[in-house]
Amino acid sequence: MTEADFLTATRTFYDAIAEDYARLFEDEMARRPLERAVLRVFAELVSGRGPVADLGCGPGRTTARLAALGLDVFGVDLSESMLAIARRENPGLRFERGSMLELDLPDGALAGAVSFYSSIHLPEDRLPELFAEFHRVLAPGAPLLVAFQAGDEHRHHDRPFGHPVALTFLRRRPDDMAALLTRAGFALHSRTVREPDPALDETVPQAFLLARKGTA
Repeated sequence: MTEADFLTATRTFYDAIAEDYARLFEDEMARRPLERAVLRVFAELVSGRGPVADLGCGPGRTTARLAALGLDVFGVDLSESMLAIARRENPGLRFERGSMLELDLPDGALAGAVSFYSSIHLPEDRLPELFAEFHRVLAPGAPLLVAFQAGDEHRHHDRPFGHPVALTFLRRRPDDMAALLTRAGFALHSRTVREPDPALDETVPQAFLLARKGTA
């Protein structure tokens, strides 16, 4: 699949399911205490240092949580339908359409960045490129928080909510992701993995890697 095909498939999928997705996960952060705790740690590391980007922000729920923690944060996403929901629910926040692989930001512009379950549709061989782009836009010493489903077996979603679209959700090994971050120039700060919660319809562990861009 070419890059254009990959981006189109992801955007088409989320454009189609945006409203259903937003309703289904409307209160998801309230049911995820560990995720809230990880975001609080990230916010403490970056507070007052400058702008933060929520990369692959979807309907903007994580963006709103970071804003509530006092951060100067904005969201970026491929899907205009997801962005429409984010803007509707958070009129005081900024949301931009864009690709995480080609961010419209100067080098070192960000004091921090979050990729909350937004790298899960990139093919394995594109992850080094993604982390290199994150490294480029972050200031020296700035933190990066990456969340993803942990595991080896991918999950394919076909016709979600009855929409005629399909997309594969790619699970990763935390050790592999940590190694990729290190090779991209990040120093790992913490690694958190929690067991799946059946109440959240989870079948695999959830991983959260917090890293910092090197200062050298």
